[in-house]
Amino acid sequence: MTSTDPTTELRSQILATVRDFVQREVVPQAAEHDLLDTYPTELVDQMAEMGLFGITVPEQYGGLGLDHTTYAAVFEELAKGWLSITGPIGTHSILTHALAKNGTEDQKQRWLPDLAAGKKRGGLALTEPGGGSDVAAMKTRAVKDGEEYVVNGTKLFITNGEHGDVFFLLAKTDMEADPPHRGITGFVAEKGPGFTAGTHLDKLGYRGVDTTELVFQDYRVAAAEVIGGTEGQGFYQVMDALETGRINVAARAVGVADAAFEAAIKYAQQRETFGKPIAQQQSIQNLLADMATKIHAARLMTMDAAQRKDSGERIDLEAGMAKLYASEICGEVTMDAMRIHGGYGFTKDLPLERYYRDAPLMIIGEGTNEIQRLVIAKNLLKRYEV
Repeated sequence: MTSTDPTTELRSQILATVRDFVQREVVPQAAEHDLLDTYPTELVDQMAEMGLFGITVPEQYGGLGLDHTTYAAVFEELAKGWLSITGPIGTHSILTHALAKNGTEDQKQRWLPDLAAGKKRGGLALTEPGGGSDVAAMKTRAVKDGEEYVVNGTKLFITNGEHGDVFFLLAKTDMEADPPHRGITGFVAEKGPGFTAGTHLDKLGYRGVDTTELVFQDYRVAAAEVIGGTEGQGFYQVMDALETGRINVAARAVGVADAAFEAAIKYAQQRETFGKPIAQQQSIQNLLADMATKIHAARLMTMDAAQRKDSGERIDLEAGMAKLYASEICGEVTMDAMRIHGGYGFTKDLPLERYYRDAPLMIIGEGTNEIQRLVIAKNLLKRYEV
């Protein structure tokens, strides 16, 4: 008689629930939300009811307390239905990870239960108009004033900017720090006077989920909201949290690529030319074989990074590789799926053109792939130093 691992059983239950939710609720609404760029409030509320805002939040703080392997699998399933539905919980999970890993006990008790339940929706306030990849060059300042900090600056490309309530805010508290990244501090920042969402960005893909500016004008945040209670730790905290982000971006890329592949292989068996299905053409078979192989490799790399994260390893290298490879093959697979569909794939009658428009987000987001290559090379040189 064999015993069932409770974690594996729970993972299977959650994935079955997510798949049902995607097919029953998400897929029928995705095209309209994408076309009109409207926020899927009801779908996001349903995800909160399912506990997805607290996937990796420890159980003692109201979350599901699941591992990053489950986390990645959930993101793949959601993205397979519609990439944008992953946005609200993806950026939210970076905040919850930072709090669970680095927050003080008081911060965990005050913030995590509501965040895990989806009563408050989180985000990451990191990127700025003048610099995305160069984090250390940020201009947003937080100046100490008694038991508060006064924050001034602007953030850009912020997912959940309009609908989020609480953000992992990175700001400079020491402009003279050497090196500059040591002057960055992380805060838990809740919207209020002086903290507003700015311009709503009209995007190529990843539509329906809000991407905006965040504007800070003499915004006051309590000193008690410095994550971990110590200034100058923000860069290290966000780099650790972004490992989680890169896992979910890689998983999203696998999900979108898999959706495109499944659409293509079904279509190839139905579409006939010269008296036979195009699936019998060697050129189409070559495309399908390469697509499936790339997706399988990307999924394995993503799960490997997730498992290493769960074991407590630093995974700059593995998460970077997974994000780089999965996002690049997502772009390739969606293009190949469109080739197989021909003119039909270019129309809005089918979701293929949406998959193709959504794919570039993963190449750019959570650190551009050019930056990923630098991170990967740096870690390889360190590992193989002579």
